[in-house]
Formats: sequence, structure tokens, C-alpha cells
Amino acid sequence: MSKAKIGLGCVTFGREIGRRDSFALLDAAVERGLDLLDTAAAYGEGASEEIVGEWLRSRPDAAASVEVATKILPPFHASEIRGRVEESCLRMGVSGIDLLYLHSWDTTVEEHGVLAALDELLRDGKVRRLGVSNVKMGYLLRVRKIQEQLGFVPFSVIQNNFNYAVRDLTEADRKVCREHGIAVVTYSPLGAGFLTGKHRNGVEKGSRFDVIPGHQDVYFTAQSWDRLDRLENAAKSAGVSQAHLAMAWAFSQPDIDYVLIGARKLDHLEQAFLAREEDVELLSGL
Repeated sequence: MSKAKIGLGCVTFGREIGRRDSFALLDAAVERGLDLLDTAAAYGEGASEEIVGEWLRSRPDAAASVEVATKILPPFHASEIRGRVEESCLRMGVSGIDLLYLHSWDTTVEEHGVLAALDELLRDGKVRRLGVSNVKMGYLLRVRKIQEQLGFVPFSVIQNNFNYAVRDLTEADRKVCREHGIAVVTYSPLGAGFLTGKHRNGVEKGSRFDVIPGHQDVYFTAQSWDRLDRLENAAKSAGVSQAHLAMAWAFSQPDIDYVLIGARKLDHLEQAFLAREEDVELLSGL
């Protein structure tokens, strides 16, 4: 069984780590063969895009070997989409976007003018691929049908939260994606730190759950705590860390093209590469 590839999520850039540490992560990632970088206009209020862009300009050979994805937030308005894409291009110092995501689902996605504006970006070469993040499968299939009826190039990538605790893509969803030629990208293999168990006795101060309290509503559920219990027991039996086992699980799930990992230091990146190479037999206890 083939495993998902590693993509580098750049959400920490300019928010949790600065330029020097971000560059070190990017250099190490590309040296290891990683070929997908994922940022967004909202990350650090544009700081992540700026750091990625500075790195791209300073490493032209490496830049040629990676695909860079970014995102724009809803609501979406036909008259504003090109301008927002141009702003991202300006921050990154690029002429076009390899992969543009709509950062989350919104009813405005289905408006004819919005879809026409996105299609125009594709046909102009300003954007090479379109995707949607944080979307239910039914909504994505519905808007793809509208695009096809209008003669537009459909969305071809989905990016959702997916880990041992919270799974915003079912096995059936992933099979549908395979059948329709939709690439699947997942993020947060450690559940923003939930799967390490560090929030067992309350939210750890300074953590993502502390900085972005909305994470608590997503993860602090009976099902997620139950899955954390199982992960802890399986990790103890296997003699590995919970983080290692959770990552190995994420990389081993079928019909996933990329798993995005966030990092603040090189150890986090190495942890992901080690987990990806783990034998699937390790997962037998889950």
C-alpha cells in the first residue's frame, strides 16, 4: 500500500517562528524531497506568504521543485477574487499561484460570478489548480457539477482536517475523490497537539488550543477522548510515543495524497519522516 506524501504546512511562519527558523525548515524539507508547501493569506496576516516568497526568491533551484498552495477566505465576491489573488502573488513575489484553495466552504462559492472569476484565473494561467479546504464532500461534488455544466474547470483538490481523533473525510469520501480524480490533502495529523495527550489536565498555556480556543470545541468530545485513550494504550504496548503512532496512522490511511505537517523546529520535521517510514504492523493495536 502506498503512503501519503509529506507536505509542509507553513501556518507557523511569522506567527510562531521567524524568518531564520522558517528558512531552516524549508531548506531541510526540500533536501528530503518534499515538494508541497502550504500557506494562506490568513496565516500571520500575510506574514507566512511573505516568508515563503522570500525563501522562493532566495532559492530559485529549490523553488522550481516545489508546488506552493495558498488560500483565500470567504465570503467570496466575483469582483474581489482576482485582487485577492494578486495580493497573495505580490506577497510571495510570484506571477501565479500553483494551487489556490478557498479556505473554507461558503454559500457564495456556488454563485455563477464567483465560479466564472475563478475559471478566468485558471484560463489566464494566474492559477494552475483549484481546491477547497474544510468542506463536506456533498458540497464539493455539487459545485463541481455546476462548474461542469457551465463549461468551467472543476475544483480538483480537497483539504480537510484528518487525524486519529477527528476525521473530516470518511473512507467513502476518499473513494469518491479517487473516482472523480480529486486529490486529497489532509492536515493536523497530531490534532494540533491533542493526540500527544498534553491537554489531559486542561489546556496547556501558549498552545494552539489556548491561542485559538475554537480547537477545544472540535477536539474536546467524548469520541475524541475515547480515541485518545486507545492511542495511548496502543503506544504503550508498542513502546513508541503517541505522536509517532498518530503520525504513522495518518500516513498509512488509504486514498490520501498528502499529509500536511506543521512544524516549529527541525525535530518536528524529522519526526514526520520517521513516522512515514514506520511499518504498518505497528498500527495493529489501533
